[in-house]
Amino acid sequence: MTSLPETMTAIEIEGKGGPEVLVARQVPVPQVGSGQILIKVHAAGINRPDVLQRQGLYPAPKGHSPIPGLEVAGEVAAVGAGSNRFQPGDRVMALVNGGGYAQYCIAEEPAALPIPAGLSMIDAATVPETFFTVWHNVFERAALKPGEWFMIHGGTSGIGVTAIQLAKAFGAKVIATAGSADKCAACAALGADRTVDYRTEDFVEAVKETTGKRGVDVILDMVGGDYVDRNIRSLADDGRLVNIAFLKGSKVEVDLMRVMLKRLTVTGSTLRIRPTEVKGRIARALEEKVSPLLANGAIKVVLDSTFALNEAGAAHARLDAGQHIGKIALAVVPAG
Repeated sequence: MTSLPETMTAIEIEGKGGPEVLVARQVPVPQVGSGQILIKVHAAGINRPDVLQRQGLYPAPKGHSPIPGLEVAGEVAAVGAGSNRFQPGDRVMALVNGGGYAQYCIAEEPAALPIPAGLSMIDAATVPETFFTVWHNVFERAALKPGEWFMIHGGTSGIGVTAIQLAKAFGAKVIATAGSADKCAACAALGADRTVDYRTEDFVEAVKETTGKRGVDVILDMVGGDYVDRNIRSLADDGRLVNIAFLKGSKVEVDLMRVMLKRLTVTGSTLRIRPTEVKGRIARALEEKVSPLLANGAIKVVLDSTFALNEAGAAHARLDAGQHIGKIALAVVPAG
C-alpha cells in the first residue's frame, strides 16, 4: 500500500462569519480508527449545515473533526481494525460527521457505500447528505407511498432536487415550491407535477386547487416560521409534516386543534448526531433501492457548480446567494 503523507490541505474555520472565514491550511492527516476507513478525497459536497457551522451555529459533534464537510467521494486509503467491507483503492462515497473539506477524511465504514457505476467522483460527492436525509425523512419517517401527494419546499435546493426525483421514482405525485419562474421550470423538468412560485403564489391555495381541496399527504420543510401553520393547513387527513431545518425560525405558534382533527403527524430529524448504526441502516437501504437508479440514469445528480478546494469561500458565497439549482461541489486534488 502507498504510504500516507503526514500532512494535507484542509479548510479550517477561523472564527465565525461569512465565507471569508474559510481558510486553507496544512494540517495532519487524520488517523484511521476501529470501524473506520480513511478516504483519499477527490470531491466534497457543500451543504446548508456547513454554512451554519461557519456561522458558529452548528458545531461539530464532540470528538469529531471541526473541519467542515459532511459528504465526500474518493478512494479508500486505509482501513481500521474491524473494517472489512472495503479495501484500499475502492471507490466510495460517504456521509461523514465533519472533515470533508480536506484531502483525506475519516468515515465510519457503515456510512460509506460504493459509488454507483457511471457516476463521477464529483457527482458522487453530492449524493450522501441529501439522499440520506430525504430517504430517512420522506420514506422512513413519513412513509410516503405510491400514489400519494408530496410537497417539497425549496425545490431547487440540493434536498429539493433529490426529493422531487426520489418521490417520483417511487410513484408519488409532487408539488414543489421555488422562488422564480426559472427555478419552477427546473423543478418541472425533474418531474414535479405542479410547481409554485412562492413569490407570486400562495402554496396553500395551490395545494387546494391541485388536489381538489383534499390536501397533500407528506410535506418536507426546511423553512419553518410561518410555513409551519400553512403546512398544517395544506395537509390531508392523516398527513405527515417533516421538518429538517428552519430558515425562518423554529419557534412558532400553531393551532393544534387542526392537528388533532385531521390526525396529523408532525415530526423532524437531524442526521449528524445519530448513531453510526442508524446511518449504516440508511446507507444499506440506499445501496439496495437507490444506487441502481443512479447507475441506470433514472435519477440524476443535479450539479450547479464546482469549485477548487481552496475556493471553498467562493462556493459558500454561491450557496449564500441562493441562486443555485442543485448541488455545489469542491473538487479536491488528492495528496500523496
